[in-house]
Amino acid sequence: MAKKIFSFLILVLFLLSLTGCGDKKEMAPRSPVESSELQFAQPQEGDPIAIFQTSMGEIHVRLYPELAPMAVDNFIGLAQQGYYNGAIFHQVVYGSYIQSGDATGTGNGSATIWNADGFPLEANDTLRHYTGALCVAFDQDSQSGTSQFYFITTPAGNVAGSVLNQMESVGYSQEEIDAYKTAGGLPQLDNTDTVFGQIYQGQSIADAISCVQVDEENKPIQSVTITSVTITTYTPPAPETTDQPQE
Repeated sequence: MAKKIFSFLILVLFLLSLTGCGDKKEMAPRSPVESSELQFAQPQEGDPIAIFQTSMGEIHVRLYPELAPMAVDNFIGLAQQGYYNGAIFHQVVYGSYIQSGDATGTGNGSATIWNADGFPLEANDTLRHYTGALCVAFDQDSQSGTSQFYFITTPAGNVAGSVLNQMESVGYSQEEIDAYKTAGGLPQLDNTDTVFGQIYQGQSIADAISCVQVDEENKPIQSVTITSVTITTYTPPAPETTDQPQE
């Protein structure tokens, strides 16, 4: 069975995507997001990360095992088994999200480290569906998560003012509202599935994948492939040094 987001949300995402890329299918360059929210903080030394090597470039993601332990354990386990090697992005919605994680490439396959048994929703109020979020593609039939995942690739400023105005009344903090306003994202997906990571390097690659040409089922006409997913820990870059003139 397909691991896809609700059909009415796909329609919403499609409408949002029309503001994300122009006729030339190019995403506008992004500015760094200055926010107190966890997902926009630079990883610290030792934090678990995943490096996606794709046919269009690298995407680096910070993982959150303390907030979404089952989703992260499943993802790490499958990545270390090589399950994602060769997987394609089988569903791409222009300027909204890009989905992968099915080794069959059809959107109908899945796996877990628990003999294909799914895992439950791990939504919380700390991780949100901001642009750059790595999310479980929750199976609406079995009500569980498996191997499939998606990255959010909405443009900055895509959240309508009317939505932002309503967010405080339903419990969002001002910091979260400001983050959605600045970074973009899909707040309507909060609490419907699990966010378990955030892109900290390579958002432009995810954006470029979001803008590839697709068929009538939102599958890229020319496959975009995940070559490998490397699980490691974050090491801060070495400070730049300048050569001093010798006396």
